[in-house]
Amino acid sequence: LQGLTTLKIYQADEQYAKKMDEESEKFRKVTMRVLIMQLNSISIMDLIAYGGAAIGIILSIFELQKGNITLAQCFFMTMISAEFFLPLRLLGSFFHIAMNGNAAADKIFRFIDLAQEEVGKVEKIDADGITFDQVTFGYEEQNTVLQNVSFEVKSQGMIALVGESGCGKSTITSLLMGEYQPNSGKIKLGKESLSDISSVGIRNKITRIRHNSHIFQGTLRDNLLMGKDTASDQELLAVLDKVNLLELVEEKDGLDTIISEKGANLSGGQRQRIALARALLHDSDFYIIDEATSNIDVESENQIMEVVKELAKTKTVLLISHRLANVTEADCIYVLKEGKVIESGTHETLCQMDGYYHKLYRQQQKLEQYREETCA
Repeated sequence: LQGLTTLKIYQADEQYAKKMDEESEKFRKVTMRVLIMQLNSISIMDLIAYGGAAIGIILSIFELQKGNITLAQCFFMTMISAEFFLPLRLLGSFFHIAMNGNAAADKIFRFIDLAQEEVGKVEKIDADGITFDQVTFGYEEQNTVLQNVSFEVKSQGMIALVGESGCGKSTITSLLMGEYQPNSGKIKLGKESLSDISSVGIRNKITRIRHNSHIFQGTLRDNLLMGKDTASDQELLAVLDKVNLLELVEEKDGLDTIISEKGANLSGGQRQRIALARALLHDSDFYIIDEATSNIDVESENQIMEVVKELAKTKTVLLISHRLANVTEADCIYVLKEGKVIESGTHETLCQMDGYYHKLYRQQQKLEQYREETCA
């Protein structure tokens, strides 16, 4: 239903309606089987409960007629007979609740029992840089994404990774976050091998901001406190000021502004700036900006880049951007093509080389100039 608009655009709603009908029919059959079983069990329980109560009442009346019990005792046995079998009916309903709970618990336990890869034990490290040394990686044996990639990210400043889609930029960030292990080569965080560092240690040192960073349902304060749970309201407001959201927030309910699931009541630029503010509160040594300015308006992109440039004065920023105009001020630009670093240097140096990077930069400049002329 959430994708109904997209289905309408591509005129695929009829096809998916048929799929929905098929799934609904399967669900109906499964539900009817469950209801039949439940009806049968309830019928049996009711027969035992009410049948047992009736037998108890009849027997108490017979004993009263024989004079074996008094009227008061007969009345007591009649009342107790009706109550005695009621728990059996409750047992039937609890049985079905237990079955549903057991099925849900099985799914949870299967997830919890999934094998977890061994991770390093080192948590506290003094990281003064990141080193990739002849790193090769592929998601499958015959699909190599990175081939002998080597580069260094020194403490403080901005390093950029650029290249066309599919060249391996985001794969490098996934390797840095410890989500995958390289097939060969070494990745070091400071003097420690990344494989020796625990996931907690990596996340304490590196913060990644993606183009689709999740914004949770709740208040603005709740989302920001994920970055630093001890932050005061003054700190939260200060970081919102850094990302140019303070004025907008003050016009609403401040830090108590309600945010919908995935930030549905915010623009793309506002979502990204909240994600950036949350990352700034985390206050790690290294920041990975992974296409964080894609799919947002130009004004928000410029505001985010100003914050990133200011951040690079005190922290180390690894910037991945599809728009080369954003990386022109980087201290070093690594150019990737087909999983290899083919060029490196400052923007001016790469332009003087007149190689692959300069070709991409000229193409983008022409497209942007054409767009501006068309809009004008």
